[in-house]
Amino acid sequence: MHKTEYHIYVIELSKKVYTEHKRFREANPQFNGVLECLYVGMSSKTPKERLEQHKTGYRNAKGHKLSSSIVKKYGRYLRPSLYNHIAPLLTRTEALAKEVELCLELRRKRYAVWSN
Repeated sequence: MHKTEYHIYVIELSKKVYTEHKRFREANPQFNGVLECLYVGMSSKTPKERLEQHKTGYRNAKGHKLSSSIVKKYGRYLRPSLYNHIAPLLTRTEALAKEVELCLELRRKRYAVWSN
């Protein structure tokens, strides 16, 4: 039986998100404009598959939007150097906790970070 694995991933966003998106700006008062704007997520898909879903505005079979409008508009590319050290996780709960942890770690380093 195949077990679902959850992957943490990071997508670099255009810096336009900081000037054009008020909620993004408000969520990142520590951002000084030097480092990048990032989106952190977790998924049972590979990071590459998940980026593609975000960029195409993916919806599930029930029509629920499962992509981030911020990534669809501002997403540029994956930043594996920021997540490759995180092994796939076996539960959704672990993956959600790791996503939050990575967001906080990147904000402490002065990146501007968004997560859903």
